[in-house]
Amino acid sequence: MTTGVFVGLITLDCLYQTRRSLQPNEKQVAEAMLLAAGGPATNAAIAFQALGGQARLVGALGQHPLTTVVRDDLAQQGVELVDLTPTATAPPPFSSIVVNVETGDRAVISRNAADRPMPRAPFPHTLLDQADCLLLDGHQMALGCHLAQRARPQRWPVVIDAGSWKPGFDQLLPLATTVIASANFHPPGTSTAAAAIAYLRSLNVPQIAVTRGGEALLYQTEAAAGSLPVSAIQPIDTLGAGDIFHGAFCYYATQTADFVTALRCSAAVATLACQSWGTRRWIEQLPQ
Repeated sequence: MTTGVFVGLITLDCLYQTRRSLQPNEKQVAEAMLLAAGGPATNAAIAFQALGGQARLVGALGQHPLTTVVRDDLAQQGVELVDLTPTATAPPPFSSIVVNVETGDRAVISRNAADRPMPRAPFPHTLLDQADCLLLDGHQMALGCHLAQRARPQRWPVVIDAGSWKPGFDQLLPLATTVIASANFHPPGTSTAAAAIAYLRSLNVPQIAVTRGGEALLYQTEAAAGSLPVSAIQPIDTLGAGDIFHGAFCYYATQTADFVTALRCSAAVATLACQSWGTRRWIEQLPQ
C-alpha cells in the first residue's frame, strides 16, 4: 500500500450549514452542524486514505479534552496520527465555518496555530519510514524543511500546499518537486497567478499548478504549460476542496508519472467533494 506523510495543521472544525449568509446582529438556526478534524494537511491526509493509500498525519495536537473529537475522527478515517506535542494541554486550534447551502460558499474564522508553541528539533527519525510521498502545508515550517531535505534524494513526490504566502516559504519551496497553489498565493511582489508561477519557476520547481475554484486550473512544468478545465457544477459545500485536491494529487502522483493525468484525476475528486455537505460525505460517493 502506498504511504503518504502529511505534515502541518490539525484543527477542530465546527461547521454550520445555513440557507443564507448571516447579517449584522442576526441569529440563525443552522440547517445542520458537524464537528470534525480539519486543517489543510489533515483534510489532504483523509482524502489520500479514502482513495486507497495509507496516510500518516504529523502535527501538533496535545491532550486537551477537545482533542478527543479530532483523534476519534482520524481513527475512524484510518489515518495514523503522529502528535508532535503529546503533553500539551492547550485547546487545539479551532475553526468556525458557516456554509451557505444555496451557493456552496463558506466563511471561516480561526486562530489556527497562532497561540500554540511550535515543535522544535530534534524531530522523530521515523516520520518518513516506508513513505512514498510527502505533503507540507507550511504550518510546521522548520520540520517541513527538514523532511523535504531528507525526502528529495528518495525521488518521490514532495508536494507543497501553497494556499497563501507564509514566512519561510522562500526556504521550503525550492525543495519541492510539486507546488500546488491557490489563486490566493501571492509571493512578495506578485499579484497574479502568472506572476506566482513565474516566481516558482525562478526557484526551479519542476511541477507547478494553480487551482482557481470553478475556473480552469493552470499548470507548468519544465517542458510544457497549459490549463485544465474543471467540471461546471452547482456546489453544495466548497470547504476543504483545495485540501482534498492536494491529498488526491499525492495519491495519483504515486500511481502515475504523468503530471497532467494526476491533476485531472485530483480535480475530479475535488469536484465530487464540492457536491456534498461537510468534508467527509463525498467519501461515500467514491466508486467501490
